[in-house]
Formats: sequence, C-alpha cells, structure tokens
Amino acid sequence: MEAELTALAAAGATAFVQHMAADSWAQARDRLVSFLSRFSRHRVGEEDLIEGELETSRSELTAALRSGDEQTALDVEAEWRTRLRRTLQANPAAAAELRAVLDDLAPGGNDQRDVNVHNTISGGVYHAPVIQTGILGSFNHGTPPDRV
Repeated sequence: MEAELTALAAAGATAFVQHMAADSWAQARDRLVSFLSRFSRHRVGEEDLIEGELETSRSELTAALRSGDEQTALDVEAEWRTRLRRTLQANPAAAAELRAVLDDLAPGGNDQRDVNVHNTISGGVYHAPVIQTGILGSFNHGTPPDRV
C-alpha cells in the first residue's frame, strides 16, 4: 500500500507541476486547494494558505524554466510530491479522490467536446505549416536535446 501511495503522490506532483506551467493552471490549482484543504489536519481557513503556497511554487517554477534552472524545477515537484505523500499517508481514503482529480485534469479528462475554438495567426508571413496545440501530454523540465 505504501508503494502505491508513493507512486500516486509522484504522479500527482508531476501532473500539478505540469499544469503550473500551462494555461490550465487555475483549474488544477483550485482542484488541488480543494483536495488538500479537505484532507488537511487544520482545515479551517486553510484554502488561502494552500493557494498562496501553490502560487509561490508556480512563480518559482516559471522563473526556473525561463532561466533553465532545472534543479529548482525539480525541487518544486519534490516539494509537492512530499506534501501529497504525507497527505495520503495520513488519510489513505484520500487516494480515491486524488485519482479522480488527476483523471479530470488529464488531457480529455473532462471531455469538453462542445467547445468551439477559433485560432488566428497574424503578424507575419509564414512559409511553412503553423502548428498550435494545447497540452502535449509530457513536460520536460530541462533543456531540449540538441538537434542533429
């Protein structure tokens, strides 16, 4: 059971850190605040504190990604992995809810098929295909590999 909770905490931390660097951050933040405050030992008034900690982590992460500071990006993920693991150890019943949150936040998890999207590209002449995407499904904290 311990290994399963540790793996779930790691998956949760990875997913939340990926969302910190994406447009989907507000939704992920709100879900994590709700989850952590529900299973917190202190509960009352905890939401603002957790949200502040998450926003601090997001600021640290985005600054680290801009400057190529891979260690700080890894530290942010490790911090939330530890926090989630401790939460799950204190209340193993929270695992089912964390899995549900992760499923909802996964690409295609909340099934928004009826959303209309309109993309406009302007500001230049493009002599090649232009590709626009949302979540790609993986996130690399480091620098991209050299191209050959």
